[in-house]
Amino acid sequence: MSITENIVDANQYIINDEPYYEPVDQEIALYESAYAVRMPMMIKGPTGCGKSRFVEYMAWKLGKPLITVACNEDMTASDLVGRFLLDKDGTKWQDGPLTTAARIGAICYLDEIVEARQDTTVVIHPLTDHRRSLPLDKKGELIQAHPDFQLVISYNPGYQSLMKDLKQSTKQRFGGMDFDYPKEKIEVSIVAKESGVDVETAEKLVQIAHRARNLKGHGLDEGISTRLLVYSGQLIAKGVSPLAACSMTMVTPLTDDPDMRDTLNAAVETFFG
Repeated sequence: MSITENIVDANQYIINDEPYYEPVDQEIALYESAYAVRMPMMIKGPTGCGKSRFVEYMAWKLGKPLITVACNEDMTASDLVGRFLLDKDGTKWQDGPLTTAARIGAICYLDEIVEARQDTTVVIHPLTDHRRSLPLDKKGELIQAHPDFQLVISYNPGYQSLMKDLKQSTKQRFGGMDFDYPKEKIEVSIVAKESGVDVETAEKLVQIAHRARNLKGHGLDEGISTRLLVYSGQLIAKGVSPLAACSMTMVTPLTDDPDMRDTLNAAVETFFG
């Protein structure tokens, strides 16, 4: 059997259009400094607060390819690293996203890393210390990461548990950045810009979100994310009534509990009733 390899064009992973991102603090400058020394980065924050958008924005700003992996509990080391495949021409080695990123000098973003099994995340260790290498045991190859390669991981600390957490041996290989929902004025600006609604409507949506976030741990597992506010604003901008838009995007996705839904709907009616 013949063995062939896939050749990847790094340009397909370049972000050509600037993603909209509203700075909250010094995160852009801090990340640029971390990338300058190729420090692996760990970004922590609640669902829908802008972690992935920030990574996309930084990849665009730095002009580097970005390869994103949505981690899940069924993901194996081979899904990250690669595997041999059989086709009509024989046996072909197919690089996984982590291997591709290491070869071409991309930023590899592992989203919600804690969802992956711990035996899977161990494969990233050699790439996150002085070695900056990735052993392909099945292929008998040791890849030295491209000088531009950087590894970024993210997760939501609110969903941490003993079964879903990173080992200290993994955590202490990364620099860390904490993300949270933006301050009110910035979040209003984001919602208005991203959804197309007027500032007054965006302010009302943000106020509803603030009330809901106070219920986290008191009936809600997670507060209303900035992402959901944008969804709601987009529907309103398309002519959907605010009550219907908010119910569809800010109430129904969050909870199935009738009492909690009544509480959230009451908050919506306070501003749009």
